[in-house]
Amino acid sequence: MFFMRRLSTAAPGIFFPNPFQRYRMSTAPSFKPFKLALIQLGGVGPDKSANLKHAREMILKAAEGDGSAGSKPSLVVLPECFNSPYGHAHFPTYAETIGFTKADDIEVQTCKSESVKMLSSTAREANVWLVGGALVATHRKVHLFDIDIPGKITFKESETLTGGSSLNFFDTGNHPSFLTKSLGANRGPEFARIGLGICYDVRFPELAMISARKGCHVLIYPGAFNLTTGPLHWSLLQRARAVDNQVFFAMCSPARDMNAGYHAWGHSMVVDPFGKILAEAEVGESVVQVSIDPTVLYDARAGIPVTTQRRFDVYPDVNNAQ
Repeated sequence: MFFMRRLSTAAPGIFFPNPFQRYRMSTAPSFKPFKLALIQLGGVGPDKSANLKHAREMILKAAEGDGSAGSKPSLVVLPECFNSPYGHAHFPTYAETIGFTKADDIEVQTCKSESVKMLSSTAREANVWLVGGALVATHRKVHLFDIDIPGKITFKESETLTGGSSLNFFDTGNHPSFLTKSLGANRGPEFARIGLGICYDVRFPELAMISARKGCHVLIYPGAFNLTTGPLHWSLLQRARAVDNQVFFAMCSPARDMNAGYHAWGHSMVVDPFGKILAEAEVGESVVQVSIDPTVLYDARAGIPVTTQRRFDVYPDVNNAQ
C-alpha cells in the first residue's frame, strides 16, 4: 500500500492527474496511533539510477523501524527532489513521463517512469504508505519558489516548472480499484487523513487551513529550504502551521551536501498540535522515527478550542472557496 506525491523533477507539459479525487470528500478515517518515518536522504548526484537505488535502500531501512516490537512505520516520507539534484536548471533533464491521465489506466509494469516503478515496488515490498512520487494521489507544488534576497540567494522555479492548481490529501486505507488490479494491493489499515504540500507551500497558511478544515490530522510537506531561509523560518513556519490548525506537521528535507550546487538546510522535523518539536534531524543523512499520538490533537482542540470559536460572521472562511 502506498501514496506517492508528484515527481519533484516535473517539467511544464507533464500531466499529473489526481486519481484520488473521487475519494476526497468521503468521511475521514478515525485518527489512530501510527509510526511516521522521515528519510533525510543524502548522496543525491547526477546519476538518476544511482539516486533511485539509494532511495530504495533507505526506504527499506526506514521500514524496518528500530528493530523493536511495534516500531515499524506505517508512513514513510522522502524529501523533495529525491531522484535528482535540486535546481531549476536540472528539472527538464530529470523529468519523467508518467504516461497516464486517469487512475484506471495505470499499468505500473509498462509505465515509462523509472521512479514510479521503483517507488511502487518498494512501497509494496516494505508494506508502507510512501510519500515520494505520483500514483495514488498527487500534489503539484502550488506556490513556485521564486525569490531574490540580494547578496544571499536568487532562485526561480517558474523558469522550468508550472505550479499546480489543486489542494490535495489522501486517506490511509482507501485503495482505488487500479491498485488491486495492477499491484495486487489489499486494503490497508485506516489511521489518518494526510494533507499535502511541497516546500514553499508552507509559507501560504491558506493551504494548511483548508486541509485541516477538510479533516486532515497530519500535514506533510517534503521540502528543501536553503542555508538562508532555513535558519530563519524552517522551524517557525512548521510550528505556526501546526498551532494555527491544531494538527501534526512534518517537513522532510534532503541532507546537506556542501559539494552540491544547492545547499539544503536539513533538520527534517515533526511538530505536534501544541507546536512542540517531537523530533528533529541534524544535517546529514538520517531517518527520523516518530510515534504519532492522536490524543495530543484532541487535547489541543479541547483545551484551546479555536476550531469552534472562529468568527466567520466577521471574516470569511477560506474553505468555502473550495
